Amino acid sequence: MYWFDVSEKDFEEKVIKLSEEKPVIVDFWASWCMPCVLLAPILEKVVEELGGRVYLAKVNVDENPSLAQKYEIMTIPNVKLFIGGKVVDEFVGLHPESEVKSWILKHLEEKNV
Repeated sequence: MYWFDVSEKDFEEKVIKLSEEKPVIVDFWASWCMPCVLLAPILEKVVEELGGRVYLAKVNVDENPSLAQKYEIMTIPNVKLFIGGKVVDEFVGLHPESEVKSWILKHLEEKNV
């Protein structure tokens, strides 16, 4: 499995440091957010299909408000791609699987991952 939950206490290790080795997608979400609930299985499926080329970290904004504030999360779902410890791209809202996959693949191809 290439996806996992992340909190304020392990974000540095599981996202920032890991993104030095492989791209990490961070899904900022909340349980009450229906688009978030619908997007989660799409992200999980695409990441699993890519077989370890990218990881998915899930951050519940209600449980981790300081991360939401630090990364200026105003609307959820908010998905950010970390490469080399930095946010290189993001999207907001629910998108179809084909768009999500294209978005990820574009970055993997650019970075030759």
